[in-house]
Amino acid sequence: MSVTIKAEHQIELMREAGRILAIVHEELAKIIEPGISTYDIDKKGEEIIRSYGCVPSFLNYQGYPASICVSVNEEVVHGIPSRKRILQDGDIVSLDAGVIYKGHHSDAARTHAVGNITREARMLMAVTEQSFFEGIKYAKAGNYLNDISTAIGNYANRLGCGVVRDLAGHGIGTSLHEDPDVFNFPQRHKGLKLRAGMTLAIEPMLTTGTHRVAWLDDDWTVVTRDGSLAAHYENTVLITETGCEILSLRGV
Repeated sequence: MSVTIKAEHQIELMREAGRILAIVHEELAKIIEPGISTYDIDKKGEEIIRSYGCVPSFLNYQGYPASICVSVNEEVVHGIPSRKRILQDGDIVSLDAGVIYKGHHSDAARTHAVGNITREARMLMAVTEQSFFEGIKYAKAGNYLNDISTAIGNYANRLGCGVVRDLAGHGIGTSLHEDPDVFNFPQRHKGLKLRAGMTLAIEPMLTTGTHRVAWLDDDWTVVTRDGSLAAHYENTVLITETGCEILSLRGV
C-alpha cells in the first residue's frame, strides 16, 4: 500500500478543488425537481465545473461516459445520466461529482429529495449524512483507519440501515483513487495509522434494506439487490494533527 502525504502546496490546490466542488453541489441542488432528466443534471454539472477552469474527474474515467454520477432510488452509485430518465415526485437522487483543479482532485456526493418523499426515505438520507460525521470524529492523526469505518458502520446499523460492503471510500490526490480503501463497516484489523497530510474520500453508502448489491448490464450502475432505497454522502477530507478539515463542504 502506497499512501501519499500531501505537501502544503498540494493541500492548497485540493482546498480550491474542494471549494469549487462544494459550489457545484450547491448549484445542482437548486435544479433538483420533478420533471428534470438525469441528462440535464449531468450537463449542468459539467458546465459549472468547466466554468471554474476545472475538468470533471469522472468524464471518461475508466470509460464512464458522463461528468456526474446520477443514481435514483435503488441505484447506489454510478448511475449513467439519460435523457429518458426523468425524476418523479417522491424519488431520491444521489449526485456524485469530482473536479480536477491544476492536477488535483476533489470528490463528493449528496443525496437529494425530489418533491415530497416518504419518511423512510428522509430517514435514510439523514442517517447516511450523519454517519459520515460520526466517522470523521475519529479522523485525526494517531487514530486508525478502522476507527472511522467502525464509527460509520455502528451508527448506521444502530439506526437500522444496511451498510453497502462491496464499495468503499478511498485515498485521493493527484489521482482520483489512491490508497487506502476506506470501508464503511468495522474491519478485523486496525488498519492504517492516520497521519497529518493524508487526504481521504469518505463516503457512506446506506440502504433501507440489506447490504447486498448488484451491477447492471451497463457495468457501471450499482443497485440494491432487494430493491430498497439507497443514499450516498461523501466528502474529501484532510487529516490534521488535531482532527480533520472537510475540503468539499463550505461553511464548516
